[in-house]
Amino acid sequence: MHHSQSMQDMPDEGMAITVHGILLGFDFGTKRIGVAVGNSISCTARPLTTLHGEHNGQRFAAIGELIREWEPSALVVGLPSHDDGTPHELTRLCRRFAQRLKGRFDLPTILVDERYTSTAASSQLNEMGVRGIKQKPLLDQVAAQQILQAYFDEPAIEQIP
Repeated sequence: MHHSQSMQDMPDEGMAITVHGILLGFDFGTKRIGVAVGNSISCTARPLTTLHGEHNGQRFAAIGELIREWEPSALVVGLPSHDDGTPHELTRLCRRFAQRLKGRFDLPTILVDERYTSTAASSQLNEMGVRGIKQKPLLDQVAAQQILQAYFDEPAIEQIP
């Protein structure tokens, strides 16, 4: 493959979607949304914040603030499913959330398989000495960090059209 050929010319079955710049990662939940920020140059992500509140208006206003502040080039949303990969109720809600993000902010919105990220988030906090009930406020944003890290380690396959 000569150098002028980019990823864009490759067939798109299971194609990695690579985005450059700053990315915001989201761990969607009906009660809370964890948010992380990452950078494609260093390929690292860090927890940013957890958004509380169940009203979409509040949530999207808060996300809008973060987007203004960080000016990300893409948004990454963790897509949960059962361990065997079959979707459940939250899978549908996450997809809808990702579609709304794309519709409202018009940024590339990428879905990442998050089946193993919340377990990873919890063990990462354990390693940092944050245990039990103290994990609660941090868990969502660390899960978002894991989602973003999973994307950096193995760029996602699915993008919201």
